[in-house]
Amino acid sequence: MNVLLDNLSLFREGFIGTLELTGASALVAMVLGVIIAGFRVSPVPPLRIFGTLWVTLLRNTPLTLLFLVAFFVVPKVLFPDLDSFLLAVAACGFYTSAFVAEAVRSGINTVPLGQAEAARSIGMTFTQTMRLIVLPQATRTVVPPLSSIFIALTKNTAIAGAFNNVDLFNVSKTLSNDGYDIAVIFIWITLAYLIVTYAINGLFRLLEHRLEVAR
Repeated sequence: MNVLLDNLSLFREGFIGTLELTGASALVAMVLGVIIAGFRVSPVPPLRIFGTLWVTLLRNTPLTLLFLVAFFVVPKVLFPDLDSFLLAVAACGFYTSAFVAEAVRSGINTVPLGQAEAARSIGMTFTQTMRLIVLPQATRTVVPPLSSIFIALTKNTAIAGAFNNVDLFNVSKTLSNDGYDIAVIFIWITLAYLIVTYAINGLFRLLEHRLEVAR
């Protein structure tokens, strides 16, 4: 208990840092994932090819490698002024977007094809059909896998702590270097991650329940 009480401000800072990384990365992943899922089912061949390449490349690339590219390649080639937080969000968000895209695409495939055809027959564009007809119905199917994806994202943000980001993993490194018992540190860090993941799981269960009632 002394480890926590003596370093409460440091734990709080790391906890908030993890929440910020998770929230920002989830937002990036959700937006990109829906767009890429739309590309995957698009009637335009170049968009389908781009969506397939995006998903295939990111799902089969280790997240640590993406962090290395984000922190050691991107600043030198594209954006030299980006801070470590934005680079970490980009790495986690892009990586997770591939999994979100596949979950959304699976949900889209559960919507009867006749509904999209009916929408096109009355003059709706592909974008309108997706936004007004398909995606609202696919949401019920997409919610459960998204819960697992964002819980995994929370744990994946720990890698950012190795790249000068203030998060729970970075806190464990700092306290370990200060001579505190690593086993006790990991107990408190694990409890903090459990709080975040259980909150995400509870939020998605509530959302799933609401959608089931509406159905």
